[in-house]
Amino acid sequence: MKKKKNKSIRDLLIEYFKAHTKKDMSHGPVVDWVEARYKRLYNKKPRDTWRSIRNLHEIGFLIKVKKGIYRYDPEATKERELEDFTPEQKEAILKKDDYKCVICGRSKKEGIELHIDHIKPKYLGGKSIIENGQTLCAQHNFIKKTLKQTETGKKMFIRLYELAKSEDNKELKNFCTQILETYERHNINSHIVWKR
Repeated sequence: MKKKKNKSIRDLLIEYFKAHTKKDMSHGPVVDWVEARYKRLYNKKPRDTWRSIRNLHEIGFLIKVKKGIYRYDPEATKERELEDFTPEQKEAILKKDDYKCVICGRSKKEGIELHIDHIKPKYLGGKSIIENGQTLCAQHNFIKKTLKQTETGKKMFIRLYELAKSEDNKELKNFCTQILETYERHNINSHIVWKR
């Protein structure tokens, strides 16, 4: 007898949006439905449902109509799937980059997993053309995907630092300084300038 597969948050979101094809769905009711269903199934609250919605948008499954409003359109999803790199394009990009990560220079010969990455992401309109492709090791591909989130974090800590400075809150200022110095030490989001 085949074991029944547990439904993930993502599975439930896909089920919900497919049941509401081509309808603009507000973030709140979607999250409420998925969390209630998940709680009934597993007797616990799921984590980061909103993040899973955002991820479905990033991979092209959902269309972001505006902030907090998403739509599932099967035709648009199929079109997005066609925008991925073909095996021939992937090979051409690997060859162009000498089969090495363009950031650290490590290669498959060293046991490193290589990924083909869109320089301009698909969800921002990046095309699947060789010129928009680059070779990244798994580590640098992951870092690239999370940089957008760290940008938000850095901006928040800069604002918090400014507030601590204006209130002469030395403890909070010291805390923010340590975090912002970590950003600088690792050269993360250096385009966002922190003025001490």
